[in-house]
Amino acid sequence: MSWHALYGDSLALLTDLYQLTMAQGYWQVGLADRESVFHLSFRNCPFRGQYALACGLKPAAEFLSSFHFAADDLRYLATLQGSGQRPLFHERFLEYLGELRLRCDVDAVPEGTVVFPRQPLVRVRGPLLQAQLLETPLLTLVNFSTLVATKAARICREAVGQLVLEFGLRRAQGLDGGVTASRAAFIGGCSATSNVLAGKLFGIPVKGTHAHSWVMAFESEAAAFAAYAEAMPHNCIFLVDTYDTLQGVRAALHVAQRLREQGHELLGIRLDSGQLDQLSRESRRLLDEAGFPDAVVVASGDLDEFRIRELNRHGATVGVWGVGTRLATAYDDPALGGIYKLAALRDPRGVWQYKLKLSEQRQKTTDPGILQVRRYQLGGQAWGDVVYDEPTGIESAGRLLGWDGFELGGVPPDATGEDLLRPVFRGGELVAALPAEDQARQYAAQQLAAFDDSLLRLDQPQAYRVGLEPRLYELKQRLMRTLC
Repeated sequence: MSWHALYGDSLALLTDLYQLTMAQGYWQVGLADRESVFHLSFRNCPFRGQYALACGLKPAAEFLSSFHFAADDLRYLATLQGSGQRPLFHERFLEYLGELRLRCDVDAVPEGTVVFPRQPLVRVRGPLLQAQLLETPLLTLVNFSTLVATKAARICREAVGQLVLEFGLRRAQGLDGGVTASRAAFIGGCSATSNVLAGKLFGIPVKGTHAHSWVMAFESEAAAFAAYAEAMPHNCIFLVDTYDTLQGVRAALHVAQRLREQGHELLGIRLDSGQLDQLSRESRRLLDEAGFPDAVVVASGDLDEFRIRELNRHGATVGVWGVGTRLATAYDDPALGGIYKLAALRDPRGVWQYKLKLSEQRQKTTDPGILQVRRYQLGGQAWGDVVYDEPTGIESAGRLLGWDGFELGGVPPDATGEDLLRPVFRGGELVAALPAEDQARQYAAQQLAAFDDSLLRLDQPQAYRVGLEPRLYELKQRLMRTLC
């Protein structure tokens, strides 16, 4: 299954209007087929952390694989008007769009890769007009997915081996926000989702039992639990805090005894409010004393990585965490500052002209070149990343310079390196086998395990070593002096 099951085959209008007006401009002045290179990156780590977890490549690849302007897309564009009620787009340009097929090369880091600011996650090389049209959809598909996958990784880390379920659909930012968040949360480490559509589309395990309304529909909690057990004997996790929580646990245990007599087992109880640390300990004691040591205590209710850490530090006996709003909405950091910038353009003679954007804010000055990222490992642990111009390569000494020119040291001689950007499309044709969501999830876990805890922790995380290859740094400085 894919995104096209939701949205149909043509998504070329998933863009900002100015991408199309620029495209017409390139076409009109003869720049449409000039070879270009763009990079997608982000400026700052989300959630006051020091890393992000790349996500969204597979949906992006599905988008690119079927990129085209359908007849009804062109009819709609023909209705748009500029000043004086004149058509915004030329008829011949719309005909050009109707015949357009992607011829771009796309390289990207695999989903689940740990990534850092200012290094490219995606590199697009191809005709300027085509590469320009991909800016908005690629940012749309990568930014939010990366944000939620990162949040999920942070939450799952604080759960220290306990399962985390994603419960955020009802609070998500619309249909696509919910589906995208469920997929990204799974890749980031969540074990399952409550989102049945996401389960169907992506093969994610789905979990869920009943809500407070089920309990309130009966005369008593005991009657509600008994009725649910009769209807769903293989799926009994009872929500016990509709009225008095511990009385709810006792009512659940009464039904659990009858379930056992019928050959079924209580899977657990869920706490959705109150003092979760204290209530989980009391609930655990009642479950154990009644002979149900395998029944889990599930906790939910406005949880995030900080709340889960706090509850675990206070001795909560929770086996499964249900995290909704603060995960699916990437609570407290609602947008990743992703950018997509031109970095190189061939001139009419076929010579590459490297490009950069200047800014008084140093962080907003972009990097020129046809960039690649090499990650070095030492003793099985990530040591540092170097961003370099692929045609120029890396100096044998393997030095790294910070973006401000500060020396970050030389790569240890016994370190091993691999390039992170890998071929996905060549000439507009998909050349990579894109992993399924469960494989991307496993890859993300392996990636996170390769980094020191000092980077991943919530409090005062330490920055990872990321820098520029010295010749790229020097090239950037020369271009900046030329443009100033």
